[in-house]
Amino acid sequence: MASVDECRQALQDLAARLDRHADMQERIDLDRTLACRVTDLDTAFHGRLTGGRLVDLTDGDDPKAKIALSTTSDDLVALLRGELDVTKAVAARRVSIKANPFDLMKLRKLL
Repeated sequence: MASVDECRQALQDLAARLDRHADMQERIDLDRTLACRVTDLDTAFHGRLTGGRLVDLTDGDDPKAKIALSTTSDDLVALLRGELDVTKAVAARRVSIKANPFDLMKLRKLL
């Protein structure tokens, strides 16, 4: 099981990767709040996806987030490192994403 710090670091790595590629991703019109719930650690993180970037990432849940991702710590780390395909993970119910269907299509481009 991955630790809270490993999950936080994986999210920060994703934010840095998105920031490096933001020029290419600015075409993705997505400005939404995001909550990432780690079920086996009973913890959560939240931030905002805007302009192809993940910003304002912090600990804690956002129950009003427009996009909510729930998964285990190991699957979160694997997903964010590119070791787990998001489509297959959702189909296998290893990852749950609650969002508008149009937002899901845009989010898939970012992951």
